[in-house]
Formats: sequence, structure tokens, C-alpha cells
Amino acid sequence: MGQKVNPINFRTGGIFNWKSLWFASKTDYAEKVLEDYKLREYLEKNLANAGLVEIEIRRSINKLLIVLSVARPGVVIGKGGTNLEKVKKGVERMTNVSKDKKDKARVELKVEEVKKPDLSAKLVLERIISQLLARYPHRRAVTQAMEKVMAAGAKGVKIQLSGRIAGAEIGRSEKYFQGSIPTQTLRANIDYAEAPAKTRSGYVGIKVWIYKGEVV
Repeated sequence: MGQKVNPINFRTGGIFNWKSLWFASKTDYAEKVLEDYKLREYLEKNLANAGLVEIEIRRSINKLLIVLSVARPGVVIGKGGTNLEKVKKGVERMTNVSKDKKDKARVELKVEEVKKPDLSAKLVLERIISQLLARYPHRRAVTQAMEKVMAAGAKGVKIQLSGRIAGAEIGRSEKYFQGSIPTQTLRANIDYAEAPAKTRSGYVGIKVWIYKGEVV
């Protein structure tokens, strides 16, 4: 089971909290879920250069709070807060476009800095993807990434590549390990991310597991 289930989903409600925190009636639930999806898509697209790690959406009766965990908060805020205000207006348009004045939600954005970007599976994954697209040797890219992760204080790291690695005619999988990754231990704090890299010869799927230690 530990090799097939997303480690974050497996531990949500245990050691991890939900990424969306709100309550809705049966009639409004689907609309809120779709709105969350569109908001995440919009923020991922507009804050791609900021090293976006996590988006947490919290709703109350007339307030929408979005907490952004980023590696480069200065990029999100912009000069004098101009970029943050632009993003906020975009979110307000998406959430209040078809609502009456009394139903409109007050939008608030909160930016938090990720102290150790090398312990974020998503940022490590994005770095490997950019190196593969630049035709960097895949073994060297993975080895350097694992060394940085372990130097940042991780207890273990695993990276898997699948597909036409290095332009091979036949697809294959390669796994690289350092330290330990106890995927079936529910108290283990494991960060996980996966995404494809569209190289010139075809897609290469990349998965990253980072073990940060046990939650007491």
C-alpha cells in the first residue's frame, strides 16, 4: 500500500491538515469545490516564478482567506505590494463575479515564507524538471538534488523517473534512494510531489518523496 498511495493523502486528518477548510451545505458543496480548483489553478499559473509550495483556502461566512506558502515571497508581493494587489483583485473577480452585494466575500491573502526550500518535494521536482528540459544529464540532476535535500536535514529521499529517460527508445523506470523512506508509518512526515517533464524525446514522469522525521 505504501508504494501506491499518495503519502500526503494517506496521512491527511492524522498528521497533516486539509488544504481547504470550510463548511458548505449539500446544494453549495460542488460549487465551492469547483471554485477552489479554479482558484488553485489561477494562483499556480500567476505565481509560478515565486516557488509556490502550498495553497491553503479557509472560508467563513463572508470572508475568504488564502494562505500562500512560497520560497520567494518578494516575487509574490512585488514592488510596494503591487503584484499581491493584482493577484487579490483576480481572486475577487473569480469569487464574486455572479454574487449579490450581500453575498460577496471579503478576500484576504497571507504570504508565508518556506524556510527550507530544499525540503519541499514540489520545489525539488520543479528544479529537476527544468534541468531535464535543458538537457542536463538526468543522473547528475537527481544526485545533486538528493545531496541538497540530505544537506538540508532530511532523514531520507527517494526520486523515481519513468518514461523515455535520456531519449531512450524503450521506456523504463529508475529509482534513486538516500536514507530511509518509511511509507507505511503513519506518523512519518513525508512530503511528496509528482509531475511529468515534457522533454524533446517524450514525457518523463518524476516522483519525489522526502522524509523529514517522525511527528511525535
